[in-house]
Amino acid sequence: MAEQEHLLYDCIVLGVGSMGASACYHLATRGQKVLGIEQFDVLHTHGAHSGHTRIIRKAYFEHPDYIPLLKRAYENWAVLERMSGEKLYYPTGLLYAAPAGDLLIEQVKASAKLYAIPLQILSTTECNDRYPPFSIPDNYDIVLEPEAGFLDVGKAITSYASAAVKLGAEIKTGEKVMEWKQIGDHTEVHTDKRIYHCKKLVITAGPWSADLVPGIKDKLKITRQVLSWLQPAEVDAFTMDKFPCWMIVKPGTPGSYYGFPAMKPGEVAGPAGIKLALHHLGQATTAKTIDRSIQPDDLDHLLSFAKEYLPSAGTTITDTATCMYSNSPDEHFIIDHFPGTDKRVITAWGFSGHGFKFVSVVGEVLAELVVDGRTEMKIDFLSVDRLG
Repeated sequence: MAEQEHLLYDCIVLGVGSMGASACYHLATRGQKVLGIEQFDVLHTHGAHSGHTRIIRKAYFEHPDYIPLLKRAYENWAVLERMSGEKLYYPTGLLYAAPAGDLLIEQVKASAKLYAIPLQILSTTECNDRYPPFSIPDNYDIVLEPEAGFLDVGKAITSYASAAVKLGAEIKTGEKVMEWKQIGDHTEVHTDKRIYHCKKLVITAGPWSADLVPGIKDKLKITRQVLSWLQPAEVDAFTMDKFPCWMIVKPGTPGSYYGFPAMKPGEVAGPAGIKLALHHLGQATTAKTIDRSIQPDDLDHLLSFAKEYLPSAGTTITDTATCMYSNSPDEHFIIDHFPGTDKRVITAWGFSGHGFKFVSVVGEVLAELVVDGRTEMKIDFLSVDRLG
């Protein structure tokens, strides 16, 4: 009986990556007895959070209902910085550029107007003068979001996990969940090491969610995404005190290219040079079968883009990496109670390559759904019901 009581938790979180670490922390702040279970380490390269840095922005063109969540996310990131003593958010600004009339720029402006988010409108001459490494065509619309920037992924995750443990949460790594099932008013979680019991269950397994959330395999599309780092000959022009993050639309290429300033030694962990990638769904794969090798075709279009829009970035690739997008059918998140579980199981999946900036608020939302059964934050548009 004592062993069973020891293994009974108020809430178990399956998957302690970015969302799971935040959920463990926010649950622990509410006095919950929490267990997080992670099949790898808290930081690993088998999910969706590899790549060291992620953009954070408020003028959200994907859907305006994300913006109130983002405002709260910014507040929560600031709290985590103060609490951990770690630098997590770097306000470099974010430059958006696209051919005149492109929907991206129009939606950025509309979202900014709706929520009074500061933007600066730049001509191509002003842009290229302010940021000499850019070579933006004359027929482009350009806006700068000064309050955007990027987050340090590794420090963000470990800060949340460490803070959760300090508050009494348990986090077990190297332990694989085999199944979970509801029995009476409790849920059993079977791992490859033992059986645990909990009153509430949260599943934040990223690209591994299809193995743990019944019925979503045909709705969750996993894609392989390639990241690259280029080493400019004159790197000083690309450092974050002189150069912003950016998103640029190239005609004929779906999605948008994006990138980050070059980091000085000791600033942020990761390869040298400027990070460059394409935000668009890559090759379909699964979390278990993803091809981590890099082929010339993976890089040719990135180098072609750099040659045209960032000519002084050069063509010397210092490093590459692969990560995964976990895409919902409409590329919006799913944060909801799992149907048929009497609100005792909550799932968060389908973050579709734009979720990391929300980590600090998603954890809070999940904790509220566990403890209160509801949240005051606007997440109706993220309901699972919309998928039919």
